[in-house]
Amino acid sequence: MRTVLSAALLLACAGCGASDPGTSTNAAATAATSAASAPPAVARFASEAGALEVATVAEGLEHPWGMTFLPDGRTLVTERPGRLRIVGTDGALSAPVAGVPEVFAKGQGGLLDVALDPDFATDPWVYLSFSEPGEGGGGTAVARGRWQDDALVDVEVIFRQLPKLDTGQHFGSRLVFDREKRLYVTSGDRGTQPNVQPLDLGQGKIFRIERDGGIPADNPFVGRDDALPAIWSYGHRNVQGAALHPVTGALWQTEHGARGGDELNIPEAGKNYGWPVITLGVNYNGMPIGEGKTEAEGMEQPMHQWTPSIAPSGLAFYTADRFPAWQGDLFVGALAFQRVVRLELEGDKVVGEEALLTDLGERIRDVRQGPDGYLYLLTDAANGKLLRVGLAEAD
Repeated sequence: MRTVLSAALLLACAGCGASDPGTSTNAAATAATSAASAPPAVARFASEAGALEVATVAEGLEHPWGMTFLPDGRTLVTERPGRLRIVGTDGALSAPVAGVPEVFAKGQGGLLDVALDPDFATDPWVYLSFSEPGEGGGGTAVARGRWQDDALVDVEVIFRQLPKLDTGQHFGSRLVFDREKRLYVTSGDRGTQPNVQPLDLGQGKIFRIERDGGIPADNPFVGRDDALPAIWSYGHRNVQGAALHPVTGALWQTEHGARGGDELNIPEAGKNYGWPVITLGVNYNGMPIGEGKTEAEGMEQPMHQWTPSIAPSGLAFYTADRFPAWQGDLFVGALAFQRVVRLELEGDKVVGEEALLTDLGERIRDVRQGPDGYLYLLTDAANGKLLRVGLAEAD
């Protein structure tokens, strides 16, 4: 059995998982646009499967949030203040990509996730989730633009979370395409608990839409006058991790609890995941949330939870052949305890848990499996980094 994660301290704002972005000026702008002239330095850390090697691929990113990999080996990375960067195969950062929509850069809001169209080779759309400014404040939105000459053109907003609110927290948001090429969009409650349970309001929901923003006919609430037809599931607090299971094709997600009660779920169509009526956490002042219920009829329990909170952000199944010891494992980024959590699975059950990179000292915002079989991490910092992680060869 693999080591179970332990935590010595509870951070009072673990569930928030983000700091104020400040200004949009990148303090490392000069370094960000210069080419990497030397191979990245490699640091070693212990793990149950052997020594981990962590290489810094790029740095000088201002609060990087999401990433995806272009077919030519380069990486697209979002920066929360509103920039999209290209990381070259040599680690050099591009100037900001043109065509990115204006963002509501307040608190945890800004430019969030990025994903490529499933048919990118023939239909080169790039999808961005972001906090969109508008009447009433901001709200999670999704835009797509055609990738042309390293820029976005023909940009259009295909989804908007409504109503917009003037708060700076809990935007979500991850983008995941399913096997039918439909797009899951995760969101947060925006700090407004009363908006989560009603199906005619857009806070605290996972949505499922077509690539052009249309509504799939088999979405669970299609045809109901009292519900938004884009909703897939509801009762979520702040979903910042999402990935498709490589065998079943089901969506898995992680979400922030408050003080305790971070969750791992497999959200099913039309189901209610309870927030804020039930939760395994409490308010940051230690008082119960609502009536303090942990279960209720018609509301789902998490398949796994973390108390104290780890503030999960980023989620990736490992499927590559490069590191057989990780095959089938699930990797979770953690902001509060500055680590990556590796979950060992048997079917839909978590049977082991290991805390990785606890001595790295970085808030992990995103984790992805790269096309080369390595894991890639984004660190949430004013001088954020793109890191490559793998198992060292036996000495």
